[in-house]
Amino acid sequence: MKTLLLPGSDPATPEIAAKIIRQGGLVAIPTETVYGLGANGLDEQAVARIFEAKGRPQDNPLILHVAEPTEMEKFCHSIPNASYTLAEKFWPGPLTMVLPARDIVPRRTTGGLSTVAVRCPDNDTTREIIRLSGVPIAAPSANLSGKPSTTTAQHVLHDHDGRIQAIVDGGPCRVGVESTIVDLTESRPRLLRPGGITPEQLIEVLGDLVIDKAVTAQIDKDAVVKAPGMKYRHYAPEEPVVIVSGSREQAAAYIHRHFVPGDRVLCFAEELPLYVGCNPLAYGSEADVNTLSAGLFAALRELDDPSIHQVYARCPVGGGVAYAVQNRLKKAAAFHIVNPEEES
Repeated sequence: MKTLLLPGSDPATPEIAAKIIRQGGLVAIPTETVYGLGANGLDEQAVARIFEAKGRPQDNPLILHVAEPTEMEKFCHSIPNASYTLAEKFWPGPLTMVLPARDIVPRRTTGGLSTVAVRCPDNDTTREIIRLSGVPIAAPSANLSGKPSTTTAQHVLHDHDGRIQAIVDGGPCRVGVESTIVDLTESRPRLLRPGGITPEQLIEVLGDLVIDKAVTAQIDKDAVVKAPGMKYRHYAPEEPVVIVSGSREQAAAYIHRHFVPGDRVLCFAEELPLYVGCNPLAYGSEADVNTLSAGLFAALRELDDPSIHQVYARCPVGGGVAYAVQNRLKKAAAFHIVNPEEES
């Protein structure tokens, strides 16, 4: 199979991509968060091709992408008022809502659950593809399962060249981490995955928010989850990743003590001078957390190299978008975090 690389700026691209979707094929689509591996979310065979292409566990739910906020009513029922409020404020945008699924949505798409995750992406080309295809597009991140997510068309081509029908090249993703996911099927709204819409923003609208355990810790492999990215080791290069906490000076001293040839350091741009001789890679500026969000996955993909022994990573602290970056790095590290102050 030859994978087509379709320029997002070409007016003909949306119809070409939509035709592939209508025919049951796979198209990688750009969004403001990451590139998604898209298929007709109502076609079980097409959805099965997503799982096959990614090597994705069958119980890991997919997100339905819609062209307009009003379309969630086609695929969800018993929609609470909070959903409409969130959609009005944040859609199109990097927010996914988990709601009760209508029977039209296959259980293969929902991971066997009676709920479905749905969002309206902030990308004009992708929303036009959805409109022209006439179906919601189910689209997990377009990386091979467990690997760092794809934030450029070239990342997708690396993972899926010859495996999928087409890739729509919309340039680098602006947000750089997957969408925020909030579950609205319980008595209290629950954050299942942090992203570009922050917990603080959600609380401002909802007045309340429970943080799911999967956001802050590894959960059991047999747990039933309602959204992508909650259970399995995600976003990780092949080699082990260790997060080193503490001040700049404490972290640098710890890493220099333990660093051996073949290791790498993933750090903030401001910290590069501290790691001379340690082959450091900056993924953004600590002073601008949005650069960390946008640059994280590209950096993790660069570090996915069999010649590397181990990666020591620096992680931002605090809330807002930093909370999402923390979540992705901790999952990449399988929650392996060391505190230099505790070293005896």
